[in-house]
Amino acid sequence: MDIQFPDKTVLVTGGGHGFGRAIAHGFARRGARVWTCDIDEPGLAETKTSAPGAVETAKVDITDRAALDRFVAGIVGQRGRIDILVNNAGGVCGQVYQPLEQVSPDQWETVFKVNVTAAFNFAQAVSPGMKQAKRGRIVNISSGAGLQASLTGIQAYCSAKHALVGLTRQLCHELGPFGITVNSVAPGFVRSNPMTEKQWESYGADGQKRLVERIALKRLGSADDIANAVMFFASDYAGWVSGQILQVNGGT
Repeated sequence: MDIQFPDKTVLVTGGGHGFGRAIAHGFARRGARVWTCDIDEPGLAETKTSAPGAVETAKVDITDRAALDRFVAGIVGQRGRIDILVNNAGGVCGQVYQPLEQVSPDQWETVFKVNVTAAFNFAQAVSPGMKQAKRGRIVNISSGAGLQASLTGIQAYCSAKHALVGLTRQLCHELGPFGITVNSVAPGFVRSNPMTEKQWESYGADGQKRLVERIALKRLGSADDIANAVMFFASDYAGWVSGQILQVNGGT
C-alpha cells in the first residue's frame, strides 16, 4: 500500500512533540505541505528542523479562537485550501487525578477547551473550503479513554475524549454529503511525551509489567503507529470510510 499526498495541504495541531510530530513528519515524508501549531516553541523548532519534507510551524494557543482563525486564514491565503485537518492537540493539560469533589471548574473547562472545543473550532474553520472543493479529510485523535474509563482517572479527560468521539460521528453525517470524511484514531497508552513518561513512571515496575501484559502484542506502541493510522484515514484508500473510531492499542 503506497500512500502518498503529493502537494496536499495538511494542518496538524499539537505538532511540538509526540503524536503531532510523528503525524506531521509522516505527511511531509509523503509529499504533503504541512502546517503545524503548538504553544511549545522549542518543540516546534525541533519538529521543523528534523522534518523529512515541507513543514511550517507556528505558535498558536488553540483555545484562542481569533488566533486559531488567523492561523487557518494564513494557510488558506498561501495555499488556497486545506485538504486534510488532523486535530491532534489535547491531553490532560498538566493535571493529575483528584477526587471528584476537589476538581475545580477551571480544571474541567481547560481540558474541554483543548480537547473538544478546539477540534470543533478547527473543523468549523476549514469546512467551508472543503465543502467548496467537494473533498476533505478530518481526523481527530481521541483515545481509548474516549471509549471506556481512562487510566489517568481524570474525569474531564475521559469525558472530553468521549465528546470528541461523538463530534466525529456527528460531523461524519453533516459533512459526508460534501465528500468530506471524518474519522478518529483512538490510541492506547504510548510513551510519546513528558506527560506520558510521568504517567509511565508513576506505575512502577509492577504496574508497568501489568499494563504491558494486558496488551495482546505484549509491547507498547510508538507515535509512528498512531501516525500510520492517520495516514490511512487521510488517504484515498479510506474514501468510503467515515464516522469510524480506530483503536490503535496493540490489542487490549
